[in-house]
Amino acid sequence: MASTNEQNLVEQNAKYASGFRHGDLALPPSGKLAQEVQVFLLTHELYQGIPLGAAHVIRNAGGSAKEALRSLIISEQLLGTNEIHVIKHTGCGMLTFQNQDARLVIQNNLGVQAAAEVSDLDFLPFPELSEAVKDDIAYLRSQKTIPNTVTISGWVYEVETGKVVKIA
Repeated sequence: MASTNEQNLVEQNAKYASGFRHGDLALPPSGKLAQEVQVFLLTHELYQGIPLGAAHVIRNAGGSAKEALRSLIISEQLLGTNEIHVIKHTGCGMLTFQNQDARLVIQNNLGVQAAAEVSDLDFLPFPELSEAVKDDIAYLRSQKTIPNTVTISGWVYEVETGKVVKIA
């Protein structure tokens, strides 16, 4: 059964998607600033109906739950949230490479010392979008730091249509 927040997301997104006219924007975005990518992909219109200040929006490359865990713990344990929506998007750059590709680019662009600094870093790429959402949900549910009383759901935002699709 969908929570009130999930219902709101679906209803408000239906309104947003009905007038959506931005599905033809370039992927990757023409701008090279991370803020532009994030602001475009998770625009306030997607969250219409959620009052300003009513939700913590935690953004990172790939919408990674592993990378967001610290912030999620703070949000839930210290600030009182009780629901998590994991939202990834179609056309995500994390689908386009593997760890060794990122390391090679860093070595070519920044040199051997920089490459050595990231030799063990997991950039958290993923080969399939829906599975990545499900993996993140499973990861969060396995964490002792996220109580089982917290509602967790997973979504894919379709940049081509402006719609969200519930995955888990």
